Formats: sequence, C-alpha cells, structure tokens
Amino acid sequence: MSANAMSHMDERILVCVYYGPNGRRLIRRGYELARMTGCPLYVLTVDRLPFDEFDAEKTSYVEEWKQLAEELGADKFILKDNETRPIVKVIKEVAYKHNITQVIIGETPQNRWEEITKGSFINVLLKELVFIDVHIVSVNRALESGDEEIYEKGIRGYLQRIEDSYILSFTKSKKNYFEGVFYKEIGTDFDNGYFKYVCGGKSHEVEIHDGKVMEEIKDPPNLPVEK
Repeated sequence: MSANAMSHMDERILVCVYYGPNGRRLIRRGYELARMTGCPLYVLTVDRLPFDEFDAEKTSYVEEWKQLAEELGADKFILKDNETRPIVKVIKEVAYKHNITQVIIGETPQNRWEEITKGSFINVLLKELVFIDVHIVSVNRALESGDEEIYEKGIRGYLQRIEDSYILSFTKSKKNYFEGVFYKEIGTDFDNGYFKYVCGGKSHEVEIHDGKVMEEIKDPPNLPVEK
C-alpha cells in the first residue's frame, strides 16, 4: 500500500465555518492540508435557525461555501440547521461520525460561534474532541475582513434588465431577472457596491455604480425571475 493511500486512511479533516468572508479562507486552508496529506475533506456549518428562515446574507454564504467545497473536491458539505444543541456537541457528533482526525476553526472578533470570543469555547472543544487535533486559525482582521470594513451588511435585491443593461432593484417584480444580495459601500448615499447572485448553479458577482451594473452579464436567463 502506498504512503498516500495510508495517509488517506489515517487522516480526515473537518473545517467548521460560520458567516463572514473568512469562511472561504478556512475552507481553502483545509483543502491545502487535505491535498498535502491526500485525505478526505469535510466542511461543516451550524445554525440554530431552520434553513428556510435564513436571511439573504446567510443563504448567500452557504451557497458560496457549498460551491467552493464542490469545486475543491471536498467529500461532503454538511449543514446542520434548526440545531438546538450546543455547537461543540454538534461538531463532536459530526467529527466522530466521519472519523475526523483534524478540525479547523477560525478565531476572529467577528466569529459568532457560541462563546468563542470568551475563550471557553476552545477549551470545551478541546476537552470534547479526544484524540482529535484542533487547528485554530487566527485571521488578520485588517487583511481578511476588508469586505466587512468597506461594505454594509448585505440585503436582498434584484437585477432588472432594461434593454441591454441591468439596474438594481429592491422591489419584487416580474421584471426581475436575478435575485441575490447587494453589499453597499459604507459612506456613500448612492447605491454603489457589488451584487452577488447564483446562476446556472454558480456564484457570480458584479460591480454596481449608482444602481447600475457596470459590467456585462454573461449567459443571461431567457425569462425573468417569477415573483
């Protein structure tokens, strides 16, 4: 048996992500580690709300992470929604179910994992995950959370097609061709920022200036979104 096959059997990595731009970085960190050791990769996110009650921003992040996990060849993307148990218990259950040997989590000022900023979350997790290595990734806020510094919280919006261009709208209409999340630049009275949406099973984003899309949208749908 090759060394690579042995490592694939011996190691299994679980990346735990929550809402914010650092999720992509954590998943890629897990991917790099899994690629080097030739082992399976799993991605987990946990929420107390049921999925159909997620706001636009949460839904966008989940879709983005799921797509990234698939693109990187992760073995499974796991969403534990409507979860009433402590997050540590959920991570432990998933870890032991999939024979995880290494867990990757992020520790940042924006992280909303239960009590993570109080310091007790890590201690409890380390006690619960016996014989499992826990990697705590400290994210540089200035470098990694620039989106949160520059843009306001994402809100649900739509793109309407006017002749050969698109404009931003926040009203449900049969004229809407795309539904997604708009991130407005902080400190401006105009609708400047960027708009994220999913089309053809893939995540896309376009620049918005004064409520107008500033770039070409490839492969537009033939029919508007029914609302």
